Amino acid sequence: MRESIGIDSLLGSWTMPRAYSADMRERVIARVESGASRREAAEYYDISASAAVIWVKCFRATGRCSAKPRGGSTSRLEAHADFLLALVEEQPDLTLDEVICAMHRHKIPGSRTAVWRFFQRHKITFKKSAAGGGAGTRGRGARSAALDARTGHV
Repeated sequence: MRESIGIDSLLGSWTMPRAYSADMRERVIARVESGASRREAAEYYDISASAAVIWVKCFRATGRCSAKPRGGSTSRLEAHADFLLALVEEQPDLTLDEVICAMHRHKIPGSRTAVWRFFQRHKITFKKSAAGGGAGTRGRGARSAALDARTGHV
C-alpha cells in the first residue's frame, strides 16, 4: 500500500524533475571558484553536494555550465513519412501488421510499436470498422423472427 507522502503531487504525476537554471549553476560555480568548497557551496544554495561536484567538474573540463539537452530524439521512420502517410491515405483500413508487411516489402525496417508511435505523432488513429463485427457481448444479438411473430412485435 502506498504511504501518504504525496509522491504523485510532488513529481507532477510522475514527470521528470526540471533541470536547475543556468543562473543557479553559475552562482554555485562562482562561489567555488572564489574559494568555497563544493560542499559549502551546495549547502549555501540548498542543492545536493553531488550536483555541485558535477557542475564544477564539467565547468573546469569544458568551460560551460548549462544543462545537457533533454529529449528530442527522432524516429527513423520520419525519413519514410511520405511513404507511410501515402500508404494509409490510399488504404485507410490497413492494420498495423499490414503496414509493417508493406514496409518490409520496401526494405523499411520497423516494429509494431515504432509504427504505432509514428502514427500517433501524426494524429492518425486506427478505428474498428462496424463491418468488422468484433467481439460482442453474448446473448445480446437480435431476437429470432419466430419469437417476434408470436409476441406481436415486428
